[in-house]
Amino acid sequence: MESNKLLEKLGSGREYRAMRLEVRSAEGGDDTRQEVAGYATTFNQPYLLYEFAVDDGTYRVFEQVDPHAFDECDMSDVIMQYDHEGRVFARTKNGTLRLAPDENGLQVTAELGGTEIGRQLYAEIKGGYTDKMSFGFVVGEDKREVTRDHENHITTVMRTITKIKKLYDVSAVSLPANDATSISARKFLDGEIERIKAERLQRADTATKIKLKLLGV
Repeated sequence: MESNKLLEKLGSGREYRAMRLEVRSAEGGDDTRQEVAGYATTFNQPYLLYEFAVDDGTYRVFEQVDPHAFDECDMSDVIMQYDHEGRVFARTKNGTLRLAPDENGLQVTAELGGTEIGRQLYAEIKGGYTDKMSFGFVVGEDKREVTRDHENHITTVMRTITKIKKLYDVSAVSLPANDATSISARKFLDGEIERIKAERLQRADTATKIKLKLLGV
């Protein structure tokens, strides 16, 4: 899926996250409605975004979504797709897609009976062939906390997304770690790695100045 269209979306600041969560049939087993429900993301449940090694140890970047991240989010026209591209299966504008943050996360409910391909996707979800969800969004605000385990040389970065500015789509995905999520994570980590390198250089410069001062230079 690493297409020019996807790269353009990522270039505009859009991020993607795929969640390892089951998509379940609507309660009551009413097949005539061909409705599915699940969570595009959960709240306050950290997940490992990336792990990489550098000269001074291992860096792990975790991420979580704050329960109030969607309070001011623009969800006026969100669509449901498959792997974030192609045909539209459901849409908030016509009421076939409903999004509702609750105490667990962003709940997604979609009526898939309106089109033939939608009914096919419903059958795949019901049969367990497709059971993962993902969402495409733009972060408005976040905060980061860094902890260091000096004994084991592990630095942990916790990113908390506190405000999501715009939600573009939710998507049934064939794999939890799909291309959109992988590329998006790498783009975020590129900036994080540069920040970490700059921090290391600053610490080294400070240590050198302290040493020179102790030597009376």
